[in-house]
Amino acid sequence: MDDKRYLLSLISEGEHQQQDFKYRVDDPCKLAKSVSAFANTDGGRLLIGVRDDGHLSGVRKEGEIYVMHQAAYKYCQPEASVRFDTYHADGRTIVVATVPPSDKKPICAQDEDGHIRAYIRINDENIVASPVLFALWRESQQVQGATITYNDDIRKLLDVMQGQQTLNQIVRRAKLPRHKVITLLAHLIRFGTVRWEYVEKQFVFSLG
Repeated sequence: MDDKRYLLSLISEGEHQQQDFKYRVDDPCKLAKSVSAFANTDGGRLLIGVRDDGHLSGVRKEGEIYVMHQAAYKYCQPEASVRFDTYHADGRTIVVATVPPSDKKPICAQDEDGHIRAYIRINDENIVASPVLFALWRESQQVQGATITYNDDIRKLLDVMQGQQTLNQIVRRAKLPRHKVITLLAHLIRFGTVRWEYVEKQFVFSLG
């Protein structure tokens, strides 16, 4: 399969959980968000030099490729693993940046204001990760062979969890400090007692 046919086969899939189109990459911060989201979820690929409608626009070889490397290696913390492959079609250069799922979550991205945030990929959107997911990733990296003890705080939290609730709702009803609720929810998710979903633009938690 030649480059053009291969690119068109990818473009025909549209944007989805593991694929995003980028027309221009003059802002490494925006690109870093996509890299973070793919790395923290199921991995994916960025088709750089492709418009939202699937039109091949191409990239400027030197400037945009430099920005791509900045996004992966300067604006992501820790550095993300990205493979860049170059294809040529209709006199244009298209870069496919493939991001594998990271085993060092969270991969964070620096935004335009210098804030560091972790993102996840849901359908075709990059979403700022819930602090509960952030805590879950941190715990998974640091704690091996952990166990769970159902103490009074956990029982209090479980007692108020009826149906789907946001983090703020759980904090108010459990009457526990927010940081403690975040840590407990992360712990319970890890052990399958609680599950999370992204519903109507917000993270919600329920018993597993």
